[in-house]
Amino acid sequence: MGSPAAKRRRQSNDGEIDTSLSESKLENLSPVVVFAHGAGAPSSSDWMIRWKDMLKEALHATEVVTFDYPYMSGGKRRAPPKAEKLVEFHLDIVKKTAAKYPHHPLILAGKSMGSRVGCMVASRKETNVSAVICLGYPLKGINGGIRDETLLQLTAPTIFVQGSKDSLCPLDKLEATRKKMKVLSELHVIDGGDHSFKIAKKHLQATLSTQQEAEDAAVQAIAAFISKLLES
Repeated sequence: MGSPAAKRRRQSNDGEIDTSLSESKLENLSPVVVFAHGAGAPSSSDWMIRWKDMLKEALHATEVVTFDYPYMSGGKRRAPPKAEKLVEFHLDIVKKTAAKYPHHPLILAGKSMGSRVGCMVASRKETNVSAVICLGYPLKGINGGIRDETLLQLTAPTIFVQGSKDSLCPLDKLEATRKKMKVLSELHVIDGGDHSFKIAKKHLQATLSTQQEAEDAAVQAIAAFISKLLES
């Protein structure tokens, strides 16, 4: 389902990944997904709702669990704390979800900051995570430094979906980090996409593509990656 708006980089640490999608495998295993929001918008944002629905359909998920971090709850938008301070709350959501769906593969997904916290949770010994989905991972910190420590500690296979124009995640830096990661990883690039994958109209016109096509291709790449994992 490729389109000019999306470029796939399917090279893993160990070699090429078969991109064929086994929908029957996803249907039979029906994973459960815990999906965390980014720093600036809650789980009720249009972006989160759209991606929740797309992930649920593409992964044939039993449930996609969303939640709001404490600083975002109550309708008051406050500055987020450091990611490390959100780990315990996130971990508690994951534990409750795993207890509620004990026979389903557990997948952690997150937008930006939520993906970074999710990676921290996935690295905890008390979690049993089948895969991690990072949507717009914020590899570059506020001070401009590359924050790769969390990714290098990961023990679960991980797929990154990144916009090519995302200033918070230079693709060359992410590729260098992926080469150092201990786990299987994959990168799907949304050509022209910003930190939230939004593509400028001029770019879409030049590539004869649409925003929906680019996002559909990204979701199918995620589904193919998860399907391959669950088959192994």
